[in-house]
Amino acid sequence: MTQPTLFICQSCCFSEDHTEGQLADGKVLLEQVKTHQVESYSQIRVQPVACLWACGSPCVVAFTAPNKPTYLLSKLPTESASDLIRLIRECEILTTQ
Repeated sequence: MTQPTLFICQSCCFSEDHTEGQLADGKVLLEQVKTHQVESYSQIRVQPVACLWACGSPCVVAFTAPNKPTYLLSKLPTESASDLIRLIRECEILTTQ
């Protein structure tokens, strides 16, 4: 069975005034997801991507799981990592039933 995968855009920024050297909001979200993943749910593949082409609605992620539609989620706050992991866990439960 293919592993559930969360694709996270690393270049998303909420503000056009993003200063050089500051982490992009997407990169912040990615790091928080990795932290929550290790702490609570390691059976997901987290795949950073350069861009998901939804720059007008950052932060953007895509989630895919076996026998499920692929979801594209946007306008996510950088603090939404635990909610994303919870969503993935629920999708995994539905996949195995």
